[in-house]
Amino acid sequence: MPAQLGLAAVAFVSPQNYPILIRALSSPSDDLLKYHYLAHTSLDVIDERIAAAPKNAESYLGFLYAMEEVAVYGYVTPLKVKIVVAFALTDAVIRDADVIAVFKAFHLAYYRSVANPFLKLHVPLDTPSEHGTLLLAGSAQWRGFRRRVDEVARAAGALPVVNA
Repeated sequence: MPAQLGLAAVAFVSPQNYPILIRALSSPSDDLLKYHYLAHTSLDVIDERIAAAPKNAESYLGFLYAMEEVAVYGYVTPLKVKIVVAFALTDAVIRDADVIAVFKAFHLAYYRSVANPFLKLHVPLDTPSEHGTLLLAGSAQWRGFRRRVDEVARAAGALPVVNA
């Protein structure tokens, strides 16, 4: 992966289209609501591409659209979890191979987190307190997932390297 991709945000969306994690990566002052909007807006484009694709289509959906100084790309895992990544629009060329590498790293981070048998993914909608925790991904079980997402962002050059 190149040193700077201009990674602005990443969103993980469940097969039922509710957010698992939406993380702004470019700067702490960015409005998280903007990235929620971008993630939900991309779901229509993702659903259209999935419907038009053959059964054995590639997970990488490519460039979805550009809006408000970001370019939005999509990826769908075999279990239908959607990953949406927003890159800052710059004059630099973003190669598909670099974007695919970022998506595969995020997919691996998600996979490693859900492999945890103590992580609750499928919570009935009639338990609002647990469902709210799931949507915000703020529970203790999700800390490892957020840490893995941040590691991928650091590798892509979106977050500063922290000495740990």
